[in-house]
Amino acid sequence: MFYQGTQLPPPNNSDSSDDGVPVSPPRVRLRDGRYLAYREKGVPKDQAKHSIIIVHGFGSSKDMNFLAPQELIDELGIYILQYDRAGYGESDPNPKRSLKSEALDIEELADLLQIGSKFYLIGVSMGSYATWSCLNYIPNRLAGVAMIAPVINYLWPSFPESLIKEDYRRKLIKWSMWFANYFPRLLYWWVTQKWLPSNSVIEKNPAFFNKRDIDILETIPGFPMLTKNKLREQVVFDTLRGDWMVAFGNWEFDPLKLSNPFPDNRSSAHIWQGYEDKVVPSQIQRFVTQKLPWIQYHEVPDGGHLIVHYSGLCEAILKALLLGEENLSYRPRPEVFVS
Repeated sequence: MFYQGTQLPPPNNSDSSDDGVPVSPPRVRLRDGRYLAYREKGVPKDQAKHSIIIVHGFGSSKDMNFLAPQELIDELGIYILQYDRAGYGESDPNPKRSLKSEALDIEELADLLQIGSKFYLIGVSMGSYATWSCLNYIPNRLAGVAMIAPVINYLWPSFPESLIKEDYRRKLIKWSMWFANYFPRLLYWWVTQKWLPSNSVIEKNPAFFNKRDIDILETIPGFPMLTKNKLREQVVFDTLRGDWMVAFGNWEFDPLKLSNPFPDNRSSAHIWQGYEDKVVPSQIQRFVTQKLPWIQYHEVPDGGHLIVHYSGLCEAILKALLLGEENLSYRPRPEVFVS
């Protein structure tokens, strides 16, 4: 139930030809033989002033909605590339998935599609662990980054015990990691049982979502990849399990000790967080940005975990990332920061 609340998948709008026959999305072949599916939006890449890769979260896909106004995209000359991470959507699974492989997939995708030597990166929810990986492994390729309700890992060594000791989410993740690692067959059996709550029940559960999130869930589809029918597909279960274990397992680097990849201040890094997020605690997110002062912190006062779907937020994200414009509505109150 907990991991089903980590990322809202988008509407399932498959491309179709004029006669209604589904059209397969474009894919590129990586060096190891795997294929990644992708979709392109915005201005043509050869005319773009800014190229952005969006990394979707848990249970989502390249078709996730990023509600940026078309007028802004045209005005700023933005090219947007969204792709299915390994094993999601129409992309081939990667049985060797790791933090580094996520970053290298992004780099190779950018090179194969020839979007330029540098690009912007936007990571959403659990897709942000790939963004952290890029900051560590390929910082020279990044023009700037934004993370929206990014996942945090309770095993990061820089977290003081006093900050995370009583956090119930830490215990839930530890329990789920133990089952995923040692009893994957039992976990597979458990998540496909009929007596478990349906997605519609989970989506309205205030334990995971605040009021604004629940209102959003009334207007857009929920969690199609996390339905029992989908989870019965072994490749889907294995992809979700592998993604979860990389995100919350032991990392080979500590994100809170990363150096500023943009020391000349020509580019920027941002975290966007809902103050009322019940999946990723805002107080821990504020601690992260205190440790990394080169990351600009923005907070939606009445926002939950699904802030990427809130009206006006994607526009604010793009203006902050590309133009350095701060929307004062999302400036956190000084008194809420922790020492």
